[in-house]
Amino acid sequence: MRAATTAFSLLATLALSPATMAQEPVTISAELEQKVIEWRRDFHQHPELSNREFRTSKVLAKHLNALGMEVETGVAHTGVIGVLEGGQPGPVIAMRADMDALPVVEKADVPFKSTAVSEYRGEEVGVMHACGHDLHMSMLMGAAEKLASMKDQLKGTVVFIFQPAEEGAPKGEDGGAELMLEEGLFARYQPEAVFGIHVWSAGTAGHIGYREGPLMASSDRFEITVKGQQTHGSRPWGGVDPIVAAGQIISNTQAIVSRRVDITKAPAVVSFGIVEGGIRNNIIPDEVYLEGTIRNFDMDNRAQIFENLTTTAQMTAKATGAEAHVHIDEGYPVTINDVALTRQMLPTIEKVAGKDKVHVNELVTGAEDFSFFALEVPGLFVFLGVTPEGQDAKTAPSNHSPYFYADESSLKVGTELYVNWALDYSPQ
Repeated sequence: MRAATTAFSLLATLALSPATMAQEPVTISAELEQKVIEWRRDFHQHPELSNREFRTSKVLAKHLNALGMEVETGVAHTGVIGVLEGGQPGPVIAMRADMDALPVVEKADVPFKSTAVSEYRGEEVGVMHACGHDLHMSMLMGAAEKLASMKDQLKGTVVFIFQPAEEGAPKGEDGGAELMLEEGLFARYQPEAVFGIHVWSAGTAGHIGYREGPLMASSDRFEITVKGQQTHGSRPWGGVDPIVAAGQIISNTQAIVSRRVDITKAPAVVSFGIVEGGIRNNIIPDEVYLEGTIRNFDMDNRAQIFENLTTTAQMTAKATGAEAHVHIDEGYPVTINDVALTRQMLPTIEKVAGKDKVHVNELVTGAEDFSFFALEVPGLFVFLGVTPEGQDAKTAPSNHSPYFYADESSLKVGTELYVNWALDYSPQ
């Protein structure tokens, strides 16, 4: 019995990943933590919309240049890349932070409140880092500084990606992670893995939420134009009523998820957000416009929903004598955490945040264009709680709210997580 126990112990030891074998986490100094806080507040007071992150990119590039890195600017319009080569041979990994803010007027009561304004869809709007991208950038800047200071101990290369337009490029423009990849970002640097953090108001400050496999939903927009034939409301038989057809399309598409998609694989949602048609109570119009969103967590299901939505709309309209023209604007894919990478790096997450503060995250129906990176190479994306201890995170103002608030104590945890990921990762 003793021999079997000894053999088991030896096998367990050999099975431990480098991340598991690591000792205490590498931490950042109080001085660097304060820098990270100051960078965050500066970004917060100077937010910029998607593809317009001009000041932001200059601040980032200046910092990376000062650290002696190879720096690339103008990637996907305003993106910034910093490359840190370690003093020892090893893998290439990428770490990503997004840069853009939102057209939101800030209502949170903080001394560094944003008063910035910009133009969005032809209108003057307030601008706010209501999703926490200011925290993302400052944490990655802090990680870059810490890792640069211990360059000789670093095995391999870290590519720091500061990505614009995560919230979506302006209409008529390209941008974000997809454009970075199209421009050859991963082809140039060839990372083996990519890491990202998103701050999360639904989590308590310093707590980490992770999940193997699908984490965040795909997000796709669809448009359906239902064409009929205008007639007087008192004589519906004199034309073709697109309103009746549109109503049936809305109803029938709800059977796609409930009856056509294998929901044992992953949940999905098809929702209509816009229904427009008609101008007068007694005129049946020529057409009705419908618009909505599709969210799901399985790429095969996604393709099936696209096909079923198109067929259902067209056949339903045809049955009423109308026509339906369907356009699906493919947005962000499912954000998928590589299972092997997640399991390898979980011990690192637990040693940085504390095992009692690491939780399996629920599926999130929001979307992220980090998903494009994670489809190219194994990816790991986690949520970092930012709601103050003692406050109910479930009722805290959500990301994108004008009242969004982040406890800055979380910045230290996020910065150290990036640092230790870089030090603990090894090829699988």
